[in-house]
Amino acid sequence: MARQRSIFSLILVLLATFLISCGSPTTASAPPTYTTAQLERIQGYAPDIQAVRDRADELKKLIQTKEWINVGNFIHGPIAEARLTMTYITPNLLPKDQPTARQITKDLLNHLVKIDQAASAGNSQLALNNYQAAFADIDKFLQLLPDTSSQSEAG
Repeated sequence: MARQRSIFSLILVLLATFLISCGSPTTASAPPTYTTAQLERIQGYAPDIQAVRDRADELKKLIQTKEWINVGNFIHGPIAEARLTMTYITPNLLPKDQPTARQITKDLLNHLVKIDQAASAGNSQLALNNYQAAFADIDKFLQLLPDTSSQSEAG
């Protein structure tokens, strides 16, 4: 009889453990979202990047007409400022997007360096290839940004 009680107790303990492990409520964590402060910072910086993006044809014309000094000025001026702005925005992005944003910013820098080297060498084809890649990087970065238009209408 003592043996049956110990087996019965063991079965009850196992059953209780199983029920407790299966029945505990799970705490569903909400997906990370942007705070109002983050959205305001991003909204403050994003137009600067978009303004440079809108001037893409200007750089293309400079490369095609081989105005290398102006190409250098454009790269070291407005595009360099946009890259700096991208680094300011990156910490305000969602944690899952930050590594991608950092990589895009590094890729943009590499393409700008190659454009600058091509301008120094007078190689318009290499400059045009890297010009396209640089603005593709800017487009990728802009796609990472949250859509703040609905936030500004609500507030």
